[in-house]
Amino acid sequence: MGDTYSYQSPKQQPDSQSGQTNDAEGSNSVRRKTILVLAANPIESTRLALDQEVREIEEGLRRSKHRDLFKVEQRWAVRAYDLRRALLDVEPQIVHFCGHGTPHSAAGSTTDASRKLSVVAEEVDEGGIVLEDETGKATLVKGQALTNLFSLFKDQLDCVVLNSCYSEAQAELIVQQIPIVIGMKREIGDRAAIEFSRGFYDALGAGRSIDAAFEFGCNAIDLQNIPEHLTPVIKHRIC
Repeated sequence: MGDTYSYQSPKQQPDSQSGQTNDAEGSNSVRRKTILVLAANPIESTRLALDQEVREIEEGLRRSKHRDLFKVEQRWAVRAYDLRRALLDVEPQIVHFCGHGTPHSAAGSTTDASRKLSVVAEEVDEGGIVLEDETGKATLVKGQALTNLFSLFKDQLDCVVLNSCYSEAQAELIVQQIPIVIGMKREIGDRAAIEFSRGFYDALGAGRSIDAAFEFGCNAIDLQNIPEHLTPVIKHRIC
């Protein structure tokens, strides 16, 4: 059976001595959830509106009724070791990657506003997410290496969101270690990726479960008449 996570505020409980009620801020039953947003857009790749996506994530949570339950941390122009350091420093419950991805075998040229990036042939057999190197150029982090890294944080992570093209393959690997992973089964355009994030975090901030937030994200794409609402996929770890 899959894991389900909901970030709702606890109901007020009477204090055992005074009879007074304690709100969420003073309660130990629910801790603040940290969302680590990782962005990478290498210099030779298609320009993506990553700043707009991150803004929508923050705005959706900032305006929500449960905004005090969430904290967003951002890392930009992420390199492989930045990823490790951010996970160690931030200790997030949710990781959200926005940027480019590659399929198992990259073919064809990158389409406008797509989050697919073709990299050198010897790197694409496994597919993965595309980060930056020291010069800002593209470097691939393969799916298994990414999974191995996330496995070191499996006791703290609830969910990983890979908002990049062809990330379903990586999601299938990562979900062996992490309870819930969201990926994309094919190329996803910039507009669809942004709408998914908007709907997902609007719902999460409203206290909906991750599964429900996923449905809101897909519906947000559909509401804008973007024919990519079936591109996101959600994976659950088998208990």
